[in-house]
Amino acid sequence: MATITVYNQNGEKQKEITVSDKIFGARFNEDLIHQALVRQHANARISVITHTKTKSEVRGGGRKPYPQKGTGQARQGSIRNPHFKGGGVAFGPRNNRNYTKGMPKKQRRLALFSALSSKYKDGKIIGLDKYETPKIKTKQFIETLHKLPIEKDVLIVLNEKNEVISKSSRNLPFAKTILVNYINIADLQKYDQVLFLEEAFKKMESLFLNANT
Repeated sequence: MATITVYNQNGEKQKEITVSDKIFGARFNEDLIHQALVRQHANARISVITHTKTKSEVRGGGRKPYPQKGTGQARQGSIRNPHFKGGGVAFGPRNNRNYTKGMPKKQRRLALFSALSSKYKDGKIIGLDKYETPKIKTKQFIETLHKLPIEKDVLIVLNEKNEVISKSSRNLPFAKTILVNYINIADLQKYDQVLFLEEAFKKMESLFLNANT
């Protein structure tokens, strides 16, 4: 079984907890992670504001601009064709374009487990038993992070909404908080380390290892 070190907010090692091998001991699958990442970025994409008309949407051109034969010019059916001035636009931007991509839930789960397992094998996942403070202070939260073995940027995974942590860290460019049920491939790829609140491990197992979800 995989084990993860849990620290207190003073940076002291508290214990080693056992976590699921299905989540943190999965086989690394780069292709599946890439597919999930492309899907997430595509589904977050918004259609452009610019919208061009195709030749079927341009007004006019109800008849041939000139006879088929006898003019010496190439035959034309309508002035609405893209090569005419004022005609429709071929392959132009459309504001109703759909960029969404599908991916089976089981594959998405496997991609997530693969990314988490890769972080675990690299020693990039640690736990925090709890964070308690009477006031919401960014400076105090930074001091806590500096006491932990965190070298670069960090993704902080919460088991439930926590205003103290969320508000204390929201102005930090190197940290992001996220609920465990919203953990995703893009954030795991963006942030170097992952800091779980201890209760988030249990909630993750109940959420992602439940056969009905």
